[in-house]
Amino acid sequence: MYFCMKSLVTLPVPYCAIALNYAKQMKMEQTAPGILYQRRVSAEHNLRNDLYPLHEKVFVFVDPVVFPPSLVNALKTDVECADPGRDPLIYKRRVLLHTILAGLGKKCQVDQLSQGLEHLGEELELHFQELVTILEQRTEDGASDDNKYKTRLQEIYQDILTAASDSTSSASQVETQLPSPEVSFHVWTKEDEIWNELVNFALMVPADRNSACLDEDELKRTSVMSTMSTDSGIEGDMPISELSSIMLESPGGLEEQSSSQSFYRRPCVRCPKAGNRMTLMMEAIKGNGGCSLIKEDRNLTARIVVMGDDRTLGRLAKTLYTIRKREARHLLLTKRINMEMYYIPVTDKTLSPVQEGVPEDMLTLAGYLGSVDPWYDCNISGLGAMILKLAQMKLAQSESSDPNTFLLDIISYYTRVSQLPVHLPVYSVKICFSGLSSTTVEEVFVAQLVMDFPEVKPYRATFKDTIKGSVRYKKYNPQECQGAIVSVSYKKASISDREKEMGMSLQTSGMLMNVLPSCRVRSLPIVSISFQDINPTRPSTHSFRAVSTNIRVLEEQTFTVCLDKDPRKTFKNVRSIEVSPCLDPGYSHQPAPKSKYSLGGGGEPLGKYVNRTLTLPINTFCGTEQ
Repeated sequence: MYFCMKSLVTLPVPYCAIALNYAKQMKMEQTAPGILYQRRVSAEHNLRNDLYPLHEKVFVFVDPVVFPPSLVNALKTDVECADPGRDPLIYKRRVLLHTILAGLGKKCQVDQLSQGLEHLGEELELHFQELVTILEQRTEDGASDDNKYKTRLQEIYQDILTAASDSTSSASQVETQLPSPEVSFHVWTKEDEIWNELVNFALMVPADRNSACLDEDELKRTSVMSTMSTDSGIEGDMPISELSSIMLESPGGLEEQSSSQSFYRRPCVRCPKAGNRMTLMMEAIKGNGGCSLIKEDRNLTARIVVMGDDRTLGRLAKTLYTIRKREARHLLLTKRINMEMYYIPVTDKTLSPVQEGVPEDMLTLAGYLGSVDPWYDCNISGLGAMILKLAQMKLAQSESSDPNTFLLDIISYYTRVSQLPVHLPVYSVKICFSGLSSTTVEEVFVAQLVMDFPEVKPYRATFKDTIKGSVRYKKYNPQECQGAIVSVSYKKASISDREKEMGMSLQTSGMLMNVLPSCRVRSLPIVSISFQDINPTRPSTHSFRAVSTNIRVLEEQTFTVCLDKDPRKTFKNVRSIEVSPCLDPGYSHQPAPKSKYSLGGGGEPLGKYVNRTLTLPINTFCGTEQ
């Protein structure tokens, strides 16, 4: 298999990179048998050691619009059906057993080795740390000094057998199967929930303390009131009796200290609002907070798995934009967390708001990911209907039935194998409303934008309406059926990236804008714009592809905008919209540094030619280049 992977290096990108990656892993496993297992289990279950300090965690977010509330609990049971307790000692025993069996082979006595691992006390931690040191040194030194490596493994093996001979009770068989990663299940109801979970993950807050430490709503619900202090804070201003009750070494005993209630303060909690969460992160980094951050940079990996349709990816794009905007000013979270995104397409049967009675395709982006990556199309795209059926079957069964690990196995397989992203272009839209206030809203979308005029009723002409002399022909007045007049200015897309300014005015009853991610021309994000005719029987004559566009109404009418087929992102009384590729807030909020490297004598920095657009990276098996 190793030589097969080496022969695949001659394939084009990205397959040569995939083959080279797996060839390196096989070579590493040949040099130090068991190291891939040890690194995987140590990272996924936070088995802390100094030589391999990586920590990975999987966060599953489901969209409540797609999943009915009755199926959420059943789905959560299937996702979180991992090993009970998650005792780190269990995983350390598995690592020791697997590595010793891989290194020594048939020379090991499996039953005695398992029994010895069960009865190891404090020595288990010492053997685990020593084993990690041996494996990491083996990978650095290569295949040299093979006898020394096996001798050290044999010494650990003999120490464990000694513990087994000293014990008389029987022990259960230690499994060597690769355990599932640590997975947390969340119903994505709040917009800041992903940000809060990432902060908790960076601060190493336990799962049962998440709401107490960082959940703003939970703190608002609890009626915690602070007592106003009237003293000056100087010890001399307080009576001796009150001062003695708060001293570390009171002259009286413990009973006298506990009986003194004259100096009493109610416990108060500072509510960490959205603006103060950055301060909480900075305090934790400096060591002043209750939690502490580890010092290594980007040694935490958060694998975010979202389940939903195009509406869910639209919310994910907005969350990514918000995180990048926060991190542009204070680079705290992304400096320590490597954030990876995964997408499992699941949808319910909804009707199109544009054409009633016809089911709308809510998985257009999933279809694009499947067309780019055949592995994704075969293994992930077909899970949508299956996940809902599994949840319904779980709901119909009794609660005492064994959990089904199929969905957890799929999530584990997907997050472990898919490491190369497909970059979906993100577009920003600036929405201006009517009225004296002239408010403006900035949003992002990744699938489509629909513009509709609710006051304009398209005329549905029949054959008799077009015959002169008929009764129905006299009732038809073209002036009454005219749509709204809009002004359109756009940059026409071209393969040569030479944008051309275009403009026109037309009458329309609506507009549909679809994002067209192109795998052939990766550096050219474009949108397809088609305006609806006032007579739906006629085909649309105004359709074009553009890089950016600006649309505004020339009359006193307003229109409605819907983003990513999501009713939650519907805006009414809109006067104009401005659509353009979304810029990464990391570039737009920070001033460009002055560089001595420039093109020509004009002094223009090279950063001017860097792609600054924001994309939504969804991990697949092969991925695409950005």
